Amino acid sequence: MTQRPSFNPAPRHTTPTLRSATPRSPLPPRPSPATTSPSPAPARPSPSATTTKPSKTRKPSRFEAPVRDFLTYCKVECGFSPATLAAYAGDIRDLWVELAQLGHTSWEDLTHEGITEHLRGLRDSRGLELSSIARHVATIRVFCRFMHTAGVIEENPAELLEQPETWKKLPTVMQDEQVQKLLSAPQPSDALYLRDVALLELLYAGGLRASELADMDTTAIHFELGVCRVLGKGSKERLVPIGRPALRAVQRYLDELRPDLEKPAVSGERIFLSRTGQPITRVVVWQVVKRHAARVGLKDIHPHTLRHSFATQMLAGGADLRVVQELLGHSNINTTQVYTHVDRSRLKEVVNRFHPRP
Repeated sequence: MTQRPSFNPAPRHTTPTLRSATPRSPLPPRPSPATTSPSPAPARPSPSATTTKPSKTRKPSRFEAPVRDFLTYCKVECGFSPATLAAYAGDIRDLWVELAQLGHTSWEDLTHEGITEHLRGLRDSRGLELSSIARHVATIRVFCRFMHTAGVIEENPAELLEQPETWKKLPTVMQDEQVQKLLSAPQPSDALYLRDVALLELLYAGGLRASELADMDTTAIHFELGVCRVLGKGSKERLVPIGRPALRAVQRYLDELRPDLEKPAVSGERIFLSRTGQPITRVVVWQVVKRHAARVGLKDIHPHTLRHSFATQMLAGGADLRVVQELLGHSNINTTQVYTHVDRSRLKEVVNRFHPRP
């Protein structure tokens, strides 16, 4: 059974335990009563008569170095986020494992047919959705192109690999009354009431991602200007206007609750802290949103739902698509265009206004 490789450290290859074929020597005979000199101490067994210890040296894998170089390139040169790097590493690991199980020893053994079989297995054996398979395809294509450029492989086996067409699902959005129910869900009796109110208000007011909110520090919000500085995907920075309700909620949290939660040794400059003073993670943001949504009877609500609702309501109110793209931090306007298909009332209004025979 092939051992599942890992990127760091490399897979270990231990030497199997060897047992000597030398038979055990019998116990020394008891000395006779007439013997006055003590019997000599038994000699130490020779190394060949003992069990050898497993070797602690590890044999580097020929799969590993190109993967390390690729992930370093993605991090340093492309500025990809840790989440993107983790996704790339997981996709490549799946391919690595399959090649190793088939007896291959390096990326030079990778072929177009092998990639096709791997992708078919993701669908048939693991039951992945087409959107997940499309991400694997994108990862394999860019990884193979990197190896070909770096001279690791002579030919690019993914050069003719086509990206599968996926249906774009319309995002789930909340109505205005649902948003208000969620924002009013925290109760004053809650221990972290002020934090949760500020978290929900800021998440919705700026259309922020959960990771962007969790990573925000105390210097990111400019109360006098009414904007916050957001560090998005690829370490791209943008300024997002924030409404007065959210600014008031954050200011109150910073004044009244955060000083009690803060522990200088662990808190740092992050705005949102846990009960223990640790900076919260995007998982905690997700949990806070889910918990308060369940409290007011809202289902299938997560942080990105607030982001979808922010974008949809901005467009419905007449905001320009390019402006919404900048606010959301989308590098491609096609990503933002999906929100134009959500608000059917906006489309009907445009037809009634501009069509010659409405």
